[in-house]
Amino acid sequence: MSNGDDPAAIIDGIADAQDAFEHAGFGQPTFEEDIDSDEDWTTQLTKACQLIDGARTIREHNGHYTAVIELCFGAIERSVEAYVIATSSDAVEDFRDHEYSYERAHEVGLFETETAATMRNLYSENRTESYYGGGRPTDRQAEAMADLAHEVHRFVTDQIREGGVCVCDS
Repeated sequence: MSNGDDPAAIIDGIADAQDAFEHAGFGQPTFEEDIDSDEDWTTQLTKACQLIDGARTIREHNGHYTAVIELCFGAIERSVEAYVIATSSDAVEDFRDHEYSYERAHEVGLFETETAATMRNLYSENRTESYYGGGRPTDRQAEAMADLAHEVHRFVTDQIREGGVCVCDS
């Protein structure tokens, strides 16, 4: 099927999305308020705050376990990345491989080898199954991931010791 046969609404939607990501044709963009873009690590840390808050809001309103699990994996990853970027010469561009952050977490001293490996395995085995697999996420999985994301984020924030950056109550 050629592009000319695809629905116009989809073709137009793709063009609008590309323009939005390029900040083209929409005037002054409205940025998410609580994302601190002063430094790469503060951006990652405050993105984690927003993901945790989003997961909490979704859980309170309807559960949506799949969305909560996805947001929590993202929050854990952003939190770990924030620490690694804040304490090393790594750049945000280094984190294109989702499992890299867990490897670096041990290398820079955030977690012991076993903890970092277990977190990487949790991601590789369960995030993949939750996202791509045929299983149905459960309330217990969503709750456990929300608790883990909260604890990782709190621990990372305590380790960075930069007051006033975290914008959530984790």
